[in-house]
Amino acid sequence: MNGTQTLERAIDILFVLADSGSTLTVSEIAEKVGIPESTAYRFIQSLIKSGFVERKGRSKIGLGLRIFDLARGLTQQIEKELLVIARPIMEELTALTNETSVLFVRSGSKAICLENVTSPRLIRMSIENGRVLPLNSGASGKTLLAYENDKIIEDMCKLFEADSTQSTLLQELHNIRDAGYCFTLGEVDADAFAIAAPVLDPQQRIVASLSAAGPIHRLGEDEIPLFIGHVKEAASRISCKLGGLG
Repeated sequence: MNGTQTLERAIDILFVLADSGSTLTVSEIAEKVGIPESTAYRFIQSLIKSGFVERKGRSKIGLGLRIFDLARGLTQQIEKELLVIARPIMEELTALTNETSVLFVRSGSKAICLENVTSPRLIRMSIENGRVLPLNSGASGKTLLAYENDKIIEDMCKLFEADSTQSTLLQELHNIRDAGYCFTLGEVDADAFAIAAPVLDPQQRIVASLSAAGPIHRLGEDEIPLFIGHVKEAASRISCKLGGLG
């Protein structure tokens, strides 16, 4: 096995552990990666030494704390790249809609505003960078949650059961994913509407949500399909520039 193949197998082991959401035995890892148990054991020993995996009890292996250092670094890198790519597209979206455009990312059970381009109108939505919103309320948060994996959606829905029934939220998230956007009226602010669409990475995983938001009284029925189209197209362009399929 050459150096490239060795690296690929080690990465495969990390992905298998990440996808499991728990711990696995050496034999389970070997089976999922498709390598002999003795080979898996050698790789795991090397990964333990580097801190990327840890023993989590008798015969159980899980991700190590060092993996979080990589995750933090990758998140910061993606966010910097995302801002450079998204800002001019957001400015175009605001020019098209005359409404505020915002870019949100997920952090735990919250949605955080990463960037905003404020509407030039006197009466407008104003959302400052760093603003925190719940994932289960508003177009931005719901879009971020709708495109997460099943485990995260399940965990978040359980967390939000006090605010809405789990089945209702699950159905709404399913509808958002089917439609490719989320449209809300008066959820975060009683006088505001928002239309959000997902920004995806090259593996089609959710990176951010892009929204256009403004006062409800200014949104005509005939404008809704037009706004939805503008937001979806802008989010798709950002995804494409990030390397996604859009």
